Amino acid sequence: MIEARGLTKKYGETVAVDNLSFNVQSGKITGFLGPNGAGKTTTMRLILGLDRPTRGSVTVNGRRLNQLAWPMREVGALIDAKAVHGGRSAYNHLLCLAQTNNLPKRRVHEVLDLVGLHDVARKRTKGFSLGMGQRLGIAAALLGDPQILMFDEPVNGLDPEGILWIRNLMKALAAEGRTVFVSSHLMSEMENTADDLIVIGRGKLIAQSTIAEFIAANSQQSVRVSTPQRAEFAAVVAAAGATVRDDSDDRLVVLGLTPAQVGDLAFEHGVRLHELSPAHASLEQAFMELTASSVEFQAGLPGVAPDQQAVGAGKVN
Repeated sequence: MIEARGLTKKYGETVAVDNLSFNVQSGKITGFLGPNGAGKTTTMRLILGLDRPTRGSVTVNGRRLNQLAWPMREVGALIDAKAVHGGRSAYNHLLCLAQTNNLPKRRVHEVLDLVGLHDVARKRTKGFSLGMGQRLGIAAALLGDPQILMFDEPVNGLDPEGILWIRNLMKALAAEGRTVFVSSHLMSEMENTADDLIVIGRGKLIAQSTIAEFIAANSQQSVRVSTPQRAEFAAVVAAAGATVRDDSDDRLVVLGLTPAQVGDLAFEHGVRLHELSPAHASLEQAFMELTASSVEFQAGLPGVAPDQQAVGAGKVN
C-alpha cells in the first residue's frame, strides 16, 4: 500500500505537488492520470525518495522508503528506462542492481526470461531499441520480486504484442495481491487495464475513484439514435430540453435524456426509430471534460477558432 498525506513539493516559487493526499491499495491496478505538467512524475519520485517533499509525507507499507533495508525487495519502479549505462550489457546492468540488494544471480536470469530479453542479455544496452530499453526497465522493477510496483508510461516504445504483454503482466501482479501503480497518457490502455484511478491537475488531487465511477461522474448521459425522420426527431428532443448532434454513420446523439425517455418521446410523436442505444462515454472523454481547466498550455489548430480548439498540452511532465 502507498499512502500520501499532505504531500507538497516546491521548486523555488513553483509548486509541483500541492497538498496531495491519496491511498493506493494492494490487489489492484491504480492508474495515475493528469495533463502534462500535472506533477505525476514528481509525485512518483517523492514516493521513491528520489526527491524530498517540502511538506507532508508518503509511505510504502507504513514506512518511508529510506527506512527499508532492501528497497528493491519491497518496491520496484520504472521511472526512466533510459537510466542505464550504455556500455553495460542487460545482464550486467541487472546483476549490479541485484548485488546492491543482496539478490541471487538466478533472479537476473528469471526476469530476463520474463521480459523476453534472454537472447540479447549479453549485448550492450546502447544498441537497444526504445522497446527493448523499456523491457529492461521493467525487468529491473521486477528484480526484487517486490509487493509494490510503480510504472511511469510502461508501454512507451512497445509494439502491440508488447503492450498486450505488459497489460496482462500488470493484471497478473495485481491478482497476486501486489500494489500496481501506473502512470500513463494512453487513456484507452488505462481503460483496459486499471481498476482505480487517481487524477491530479496542477499538483492537486482532482479525483480518486474506480474507472466506472469516474466515467459516470464526469461524462454526460447520451443516447445514439438512427431514424429516417431526422428533422422531426431533432425538433422533438429539442422541445424536451435535450441537445442533439450528428454522429458518424448518419446517426444522431441525444444528450441529457435516458434511452427510455428518448423512446417514449419518439413513440408519442410518431417518429420511427431504427436504432436506440445508450452511448457509453470513454475514459478519454471523461478525463478531458474533468481536466480541461487544469491544462497548463492550450495548444491550437491552424484556422480553428479558439473556442473550438481541442485541449492540448505543451509541457513535458
